[in-house]
Amino acid sequence: MIRTTKTAGLMLASGLTTLALMQPASALEAQAFIDRFEAVYAVMGYELDFGTATLDGDTITVDGVTVGFAGTEEEPTTFDTELTFTGVVENEDGSYFAEQLTVPDIDTEFASDPVGHLSVTGIVAEGLWLPPEDEYSAENLLQTVDRVATGPLVVSRDGAEVVRYDGLDYSSEFGYADDDALESVNSKFTVSNIWADLSTVGEEEPEAGAVIESLGLTEIKGNISQAGTWTLSDGRLALTESVMDFENIGKLNFTFDILGFTPAVLDKIYAMNASDIDPTTEEGQAQQMMMGMEMAQALSIASADIRYDDAGLAPKLLDLFAAQSGIDRAAFVEAIKPVVPAMMADLNAPALVDLIVPAVNAFLDDPQSFEVAVAPASPTSFLVLAAAAANPAGLIQALGLTVTANQ
Repeated sequence: MIRTTKTAGLMLASGLTTLALMQPASALEAQAFIDRFEAVYAVMGYELDFGTATLDGDTITVDGVTVGFAGTEEEPTTFDTELTFTGVVENEDGSYFAEQLTVPDIDTEFASDPVGHLSVTGIVAEGLWLPPEDEYSAENLLQTVDRVATGPLVVSRDGAEVVRYDGLDYSSEFGYADDDALESVNSKFTVSNIWADLSTVGEEEPEAGAVIESLGLTEIKGNISQAGTWTLSDGRLALTESVMDFENIGKLNFTFDILGFTPAVLDKIYAMNASDIDPTTEEGQAQQMMMGMEMAQALSIASADIRYDDAGLAPKLLDLFAAQSGIDRAAFVEAIKPVVPAMMADLNAPALVDLIVPAVNAFLDDPQSFEVAVAPASPTSFLVLAAAAANPAGLIQALGLTVTANQ
């Protein structure tokens, strides 16, 4: 009986001691996670200041955050809302992983006259990874998040919707070698079913409102999408599409393929952003120039392309400007054709004029598409291209520059 009582007493005392010791340890783990989050994102230029963090199982709840950006004069923004990290674990190597970060739906007024109201639902980040302390290399920072998304966003003005979209989604897929080293990153970004009502612009800017009305752009609809791949070994960064596509306006697509953008280069960019270089001094400007030359030497361009496909905007613009000039569109087009070569006269680059002017004239006559592309015979460093810029004809050849319309 005595042994039983004593054993029970010892067990109770041990349990209470363990419980007492666990309380500060849990709070410390929650704060350590938040401190790591702030440190990791500071390397990427974010200045985060989280509120109080509490731990419940594998869930960490944070009372708000203040967000600023290094190197800017803008005042930090405080988000007084609860942030919830779920599925949080600390790995054996000292890194952290959280399955998901959720933010309560936003439903707030941001202006009073006129009344501006914003609502966003379904705000989420998934697959959050924080590398071990002080192991904040570019390769590690690339892997900090798998996906960021929101559901519908609506902005209203005095109770009437003026902007909305169905959803925003950014995601990355990571490829790894047999030794678990990061090999590649494939990323996608979309903003779907964007809609905007521009009919009220004229209330504050009558001239802009009149132009919007005459162009029939009081309501616009469209989508934005981007996709890209990055292989770390050769630093090949390829933006395979970057599309803004709006009904009755047009589609703009930008792509590029560059080499040499390795994690080492990205590390230099992070270091430069974090440095105390003063760009207003001669010494600071010299340092920035040297860093810029290093980047230009490291990076090479394999190709780049920007293309616009008209869906009705260009003819409306030409008709508008022609009417303002008091002539028909055909006469207006002929009147403005000499403008481009006149603007380029100071460049003293007849080869460039011969390349651009025919394409511009063809587009003015029949606005369908306009495209500017570069495709060097072999990848060429930006430093070499900068040196070649003194000779426009040589630069055109080095770039493999083409300018075309309606093709």
